[in-house]
Amino acid sequence: MTRVLELDGLDALIGALSSRGYDVVGPTVRDGAIVYDRIASESDLPAGWTDVQEAGRYRVARREDEALFGYAVGPTSWKRFLFPPRIRLWQATHAADGLEIEEEPLDGRRLAFLGVRPCELAAIAIQDRVFVGGRYVDRDYAARRENVLLVAVNCHEPGGTCFCVSMDTGPHVREGHDYDLVLTELLDGRHHFLVEAGSERGAEILAELGGAEATDEDLRAAAAQAEHAAGRMGRTLDTHDIRDLLVDNLEHPRWDEVAERCLTCGNCTLACPTCFCSAVEDANDLDGSAERHRVWDSCFSQEYSYIHGGSVRQTAKARYRQWLTHKLGTWHDQFGSSGCVGCGRCITWCPVAIDITEEVAAIRATAGEEHT
Repeated sequence: MTRVLELDGLDALIGALSSRGYDVVGPTVRDGAIVYDRIASESDLPAGWTDVQEAGRYRVARREDEALFGYAVGPTSWKRFLFPPRIRLWQATHAADGLEIEEEPLDGRRLAFLGVRPCELAAIAIQDRVFVGGRYVDRDYAARRENVLLVAVNCHEPGGTCFCVSMDTGPHVREGHDYDLVLTELLDGRHHFLVEAGSERGAEILAELGGAEATDEDLRAAAAQAEHAAGRMGRTLDTHDIRDLLVDNLEHPRWDEVAERCLTCGNCTLACPTCFCSAVEDANDLDGSAERHRVWDSCFSQEYSYIHGGSVRQTAKARYRQWLTHKLGTWHDQFGSSGCVGCGRCITWCPVAIDITEEVAAIRATAGEEHT
């Protein structure tokens, strides 16, 4: 069942989430970007704002309407709430009978993510497989994930670097996506939302919100909007046999060409909603206490592949090749899917405008040829 909510229904939705003990996190404009942060009402959402994205470029701009979700994706992702950039794992202090080690308590906050794009639902699903889907479960991620409610939003304004259609992750919610509620924002004469439940708790909230049942006209408008968005992707990526393409061309000259531009800054991995590399840092105090933290790391860091005797990947070429071939290729071997959802963040936030869709196309164009 799909219901219709008027504009003021967003405040009712946020209120329903808050009354259930959820801190609501959603998009808001801050520091010249649309980022995810705590919100208290519909007025905190980026009404009338969009983002303009191209390789190495991002800016916010005013829209001609007051759409609340009329943008693509910003520099931050939901990853920072489920897999924070830095967490303390344990601390050790001196006690009367020796050293006392205390494991960090799990974060029990209940968070409601409002405005999760379909590509981001796919990214969360990928990290679920990494952190809780295998033999070893990450206790911190599992606790945070269990306490999250997902309110998705179908995308009607793809960005200049988006290619979710190529990755089969958007721009509208697909079958198999995990969510509690999904919104479709319509501005066809009046500003309203179609709302559909994807779980029992989502259905409970939807029943509380009320609203009229969606008409055939509403459903046709939503379908047309999804088709229109799918036809306006800023990028495309040919994924046919992409794993074998990359693995079979590890010495392609394109790797040298991109290495001449790559700064190995790691921006792409920080912006990526699926990258999960981490390291541990230990800190000691003069009083004899110690702490261990888990922090985000990147395969672009020379220290990341350090073993006895030095780094395995000493060149920018080796580190970029490792990232791209893993993300688009060998991720399939580990987790049964691509590690890319087509959000385009790595393209937008690369300071030298390296475009992974362009790199793959260049390798595909001359794959298997003799190069000198």
